[in-house]
Amino acid sequence: MFESLGDRLQGVFDSLRGRGRLTEDEVRAALREVRVALLEADVSLEVARDFTKRVQEKAVGSETLMSLQPDQRVIAIVHDELVELLGGKTAQPSLKNDANVWLLLGLQGAGKTTTAGKLAYKYKAQGRRPLLVAADTQRPAAREQLRVLGKQIGVPVLEVEDHETPARTRARLQEVLRTTYHDLVIVDTAGRLQIDEALMDAVAELKAELSPSETMLVIDAMTGQQSLPVAKTFDERVGVTGLIMTKLDGDARGGAALSARHVTGKPIYFAGMSEKIDGLEAFHPDRIAGRILGMGDVLTLIEKAKALEGDDEADAAATLKDFSLQDMLTQMQKIKRMGSFTEILKMIPGASRLLPPGAEIDEREIARIEAIISSMTERERRQPKLLNASRRKRIAAGSGTSVQDVNRLMKNYEQMKKVMKQLGRRPPGRGLPGRGLGR
Repeated sequence: MFESLGDRLQGVFDSLRGRGRLTEDEVRAALREVRVALLEADVSLEVARDFTKRVQEKAVGSETLMSLQPDQRVIAIVHDELVELLGGKTAQPSLKNDANVWLLLGLQGAGKTTTAGKLAYKYKAQGRRPLLVAADTQRPAAREQLRVLGKQIGVPVLEVEDHETPARTRARLQEVLRTTYHDLVIVDTAGRLQIDEALMDAVAELKAELSPSETMLVIDAMTGQQSLPVAKTFDERVGVTGLIMTKLDGDARGGAALSARHVTGKPIYFAGMSEKIDGLEAFHPDRIAGRILGMGDVLTLIEKAKALEGDDEADAAATLKDFSLQDMLTQMQKIKRMGSFTEILKMIPGASRLLPPGAEIDEREIARIEAIISSMTERERRQPKLLNASRRKRIAAGSGTSVQDVNRLMKNYEQMKKVMKQLGRRPPGRGLPGRGLGR
């Protein structure tokens, strides 16, 4: 989502790099470009103006301009201000030992129902016992959608009946909680295509009956600045404790996410990063700022990798020593579960610059590699030396590729195998031989 903004800002900072000193005029000129980049990213004029004003006040001081690396000081100031703009410290919804009720609000199409399922999945994995409440009686099939999601993740769903009063909903919920233990209740409320009095009255009455510990507003990041007046109205009429930004993996310009905290005063709790049930991440302002400025997001990458861990050290050592095509396939499948290769590359500091602007890694090439290795017998994967010309021809036919594709894969595999052997021979804490890494 922030790709175009990130490219613009990195271009501005590239013009500052390598200079022995910076003048106030040069800093001001660069910040004018920053303000234009923010406006083009659909950030509100007020937010863009205040942001660049704060950066300028800190950047034009003699301490910055006379430092040995003034460009790095300016970038650091922009990074810190971006973090503040996005909310400062990471904020998460409050959780007691039991009796947690979370109310999800928002307009139709924002992604409330899907988000309810994602929240239940996320917190069930953390040891909670969630209960979903399907209280959206306005949108056709909303209750059916939540029922399907609940079955998929193994979480029970209490469905609100047509024309059921909030008082009746509270009584039914209390009855369920008396007979079955649940320490987190997630309520998917009704929405409208636009704000009206009926919507506000309905959600306000439901909130009064359920007394939720958190009232979260789900905002579609693709709607941009249009979502912010909606957020203010919900907060004024119902009261909002935090925000959830959905579709942050889309191609919107990111203005809503950058402006939301400043305009509403409410923290962003979560970011929806994909349509998958596990595609909900805690919103970390410092990590988002790092991605925007091309600094990567190593912490998120590590967390994703740890979630897929399963091999012990002995297995890892064996893989380094005798790296097979089966190991290559296994590692590729693990990386795919972490997200797209392009997104993973962007999390590695500086790695995004290896790709031309707007370029994407061809995921179809990854699929071709998987198809080729999957067309081999288990023995061939373990012993690649068996792959003579006739076997390669058979594998190409079985995978729908060409012999040239198979040959190219084998050449890449041999290169990877050499790297793995080098890693397996290096002393603990040292980098690749002759590369000076890890020193």
